[in-house]
Amino acid sequence: MRLSFPHRARGVSLIELMIALAIGAFLMLGLVRVFSASRTAYQLSEGVSRVQENGRFAMDFIQRDLRMVGHMGCVNDQSHMQNAGALANHVPAGGSGVNLPTGIQAYEATKTSTSTMNLGTAASTWTPALPPAVAALGPLPGSDVLQLRFLLSEGAPVSTIAVAGGSSTITIPAARWEALTQGGVAAPTLLGLADCSFVDLFVAGATNSSLGTVTVATPLDRYTPQPAGQTMLHRLESVVYYVGRGASGQRALMRARANPNGSYQAGEELVDGIESLQLEIGLDRNAAAMATEPPSGYVGSFVRPSTVANTEPGWRAVGAVRLGVLVSSPDRAASEQAEDGRSLFGVRFTPEDPSDNRYRFGYESTVALRNRLYGN
Repeated sequence: MRLSFPHRARGVSLIELMIALAIGAFLMLGLVRVFSASRTAYQLSEGVSRVQENGRFAMDFIQRDLRMVGHMGCVNDQSHMQNAGALANHVPAGGSGVNLPTGIQAYEATKTSTSTMNLGTAASTWTPALPPAVAALGPLPGSDVLQLRFLLSEGAPVSTIAVAGGSSTITIPAARWEALTQGGVAAPTLLGLADCSFVDLFVAGATNSSLGTVTVATPLDRYTPQPAGQTMLHRLESVVYYVGRGASGQRALMRARANPNGSYQAGEELVDGIESLQLEIGLDRNAAAMATEPPSGYVGSFVRPSTVANTEPGWRAVGAVRLGVLVSSPDRAASEQAEDGRSLFGVRFTPEDPSDNRYRFGYESTVALRNRLYGN
């Protein structure tokens, strides 16, 4: 009897195995390259999106307040200051946070050269020099600083003003008290009383929201009697915008409100990734004669803040502001970037860490101070 054995299975040869491994390695390398390219594209897209979003938010925050500069009731600050005594400031000059009646001031950071700014080695100096109250906030070098002061757009109509001795009690409808607490200010103390002839800025001695009363140690008898609805009570806003160190360790746009004594509250972080704030100031055509003549209402030229006369008439001549922010992505973007995107108003920026591979871009905008234009 003959036994039948099946044919033995033949394996692959060494050459066939090496060819298979080579093909597999080639395919894996292709997959890795595709994954790496997709990851780079995603990081770049995410970085661009975050930079655009943060830049838009930063611009919006500052633009809204810039547009309110000059608002002092139904007549702007320029018109009030043309009439001696029409704008009265009763806020104590205990610091430089509330430097009224100046509505806007800007401080230019010292640049590395006329056309470059190295954020890693920038000097901690500004022109004009920062007031002590602002310097105490710790603004980072390489970024301009902006101070703004104005009455909020919404106010409450004054019902009565009772003057007794050296103090006054202002009464408004209690239902309108929320007009003084906008923006998260639960206990307003810096206030302004205005009509179409006068404006008085003061610190409230006592307030009662349920009764709608404000007591101030100033006789405000020039507002009585007044036509119904003409005299309004507003909250006085005095804020400073600067670039500080955010919670993430990156540079961030900060805002601080003034205290009644002229110091500032602790800065609040608004937008992360704002590396520098840059400003150019638009001066009225009649800026040179602003101390004795009214403004024309038309912007004649844009200059750097360091060239503006650091006086009340000098800043009263401001009719527009060119605003620029340099924004960086929160994470690495893993992509080379042209230097043209990291410039503002012709100044090129070098980041604190040039090797961090974050995506950066500069955004610019021109903001008109609408309360100061065309005879407003």
